[in-house]
Amino acid sequence: MDKVLTANEIFSNLVNDDKILESNGRITFELGGVNIVVKQRDVVGNIIQEWLEGWMSNKGIYFRGNPNTQMPPDFFLLPDSSRNGLLEIKAFNADAAPGFDIADFTAYCRTLLSQPWMIDADFMIFAYKMDANGLVSISNVWLKKVWQICCASDKWPVKVQEKKGVIHKIRPATWYSTKTKYPCFTCVEHFLSALEQTLYDYPETRHLSSGAHWRKEMEKAYKGFFKTPIQIQRWDEGVSQLYLPDRNS
Repeated sequence: MDKVLTANEIFSNLVNDDKILESNGRITFELGGVNIVVKQRDVVGNIIQEWLEGWMSNKGIYFRGNPNTQMPPDFFLLPDSSRNGLLEIKAFNADAAPGFDIADFTAYCRTLLSQPWMIDADFMIFAYKMDANGLVSISNVWLKKVWQICCASDKWPVKVQEKKGVIHKIRPATWYSTKTKYPCFTCVEHFLSALEQTLYDYPETRHLSSGAHWRKEMEKAYKGFFKTPIQIQRWDEGVSQLYLPDRNS
């Protein structure tokens, strides 16, 4: 029977036991008897997730894939639960800022009300490099909660991908840098506060947060699952000044 490990234990095995930061590899492709080394960096991120599946299988670590590929998590780590032991995998080119999608903004905010356990998913994030010869290495790996990799932005309380006035995805901060303009959220309450304000500021979702509806439902859902009460402050009532640099000056 496969062994059941937490995200922290998997992270430790990967980094400390298997020394992934000291390993190198290549991506190859074979077709019609021709075998090549892939040198396109944009394919590495997706392949890292597939590689991790193979690594966990080889180690006899239990995991299940998520049939809903549009929402986190990528893996369920517990055989008898789809509410705990959630693991999401992300990867980005270490020579650039993180540009991956965290989740669809509107769908994520709606889902949290019915599936509050999603807020506790672990994110395992790989920073990779590929040289001119196609040699791939992992320069860093992090295990984070969603609020630890999110921040505000010039326009929105939560950094998002916006195209022609339409919000699409929640986008990550550069959480590992000490020179960023906007710091990452330090707790789940502040992240949820920023989500609520973004829902209100965005005309397409304002109806979801009017009258504090989303905030009250989120507090209720959180307490119902985690058995711990949570108080989500209003963004403009003490939270924003912690994360907006123009208000810190």
